[in-house]
Amino acid sequence: MKTLDLSQINILAPYPVWYEEGEIMFKTDYNILYSIAFELDDMLNLKAYWFRITNRSRKKSPNDKKIQQTVILVIEEFFRKNPDILLYICDTANEQQAQRDRLFLRWFNGYEQKKKYAIRTATVIDEGCPNYVSIIVPILHPQLEMIISTFESEIAMFQNNKYKEHNSWAMH
Repeated sequence: MKTLDLSQINILAPYPVWYEEGEIMFKTDYNILYSIAFELDDMLNLKAYWFRITNRSRKKSPNDKKIQQTVILVIEEFFRKNPDILLYICDTANEQQAQRDRLFLRWFNGYEQKKKYAIRTATVIDEGCPNYVSIIVPILHPQLEMIISTFESEIAMFQNNKYKEHNSWAMH
C-alpha cells in the first residue's frame, strides 16, 4: 500500500491526523483517541485491504460529525493513493456490530461518496454471531463488476458453508 499523504488529509480534516506505529491516529474534542489501519488481504485475488477503525480510549463516543469527516477524508486519501479495494467488518465488541454497521453506512452513503464509490454489504452469521461485512470500490475501477460479483459469491459460499456446518452438527 502506498503511504497516505497526511498533509492532504489535514488540510480539510476537523481532527488532525498523524502516524503512530504504522496506523493513522486522531483525538477528538472529547479526548477519545482513534486509530485507523489498513491490512492487506488477498481474498479476491486482487489487492484488497481491510479497513479498521478502533476506539483506543474505549470510551463511549458521542455523536460527533467530526469523526465522520475525518474518517471519510482518510478513506478518500487511501483511494487517491491506492486504486485498490477496501473491506470492512464491524467490531463485535459489546454486541454493538449492527449499530456500528448502520453508523458506518450512514457515514459512507452520503451523496458525494455515492458518486465516487460502490459499496456492498452483507451479514454473515458465524457461531451464532452476526458479522457485518462491506466492500468499497471506486466506481471507476476497471474491474468493478467482477469485484462486486466475486465479493457476493464469496459471501454466499461462506454462508452456505456455515449453513451446512450448522446442519451437520445438528444431525449428530
